[in-house]
Amino acid sequence: MLPQDPIILLSYVNTQLRDRDASLAAFCDRENADEADLCARLQEVGYTYDVDKNRFV
Repeated sequence: MLPQDPIILLSYVNTQLRDRDASLAAFCDRENADEADLCARLQEVGYTYDVDKNRFV
């Protein structure tokens, strides 16, 4: 289960993207998470996914 707090979620996702997953799609598959929902939750606090950096910025 992913963290509910958006800032903790951001930290968790970016750490996983850095250490384990080659893409957001791979992360979502492994975590069984909805990619659009995840992006929307992080966009609410001002972060968007950067494909080239493979992280939310």
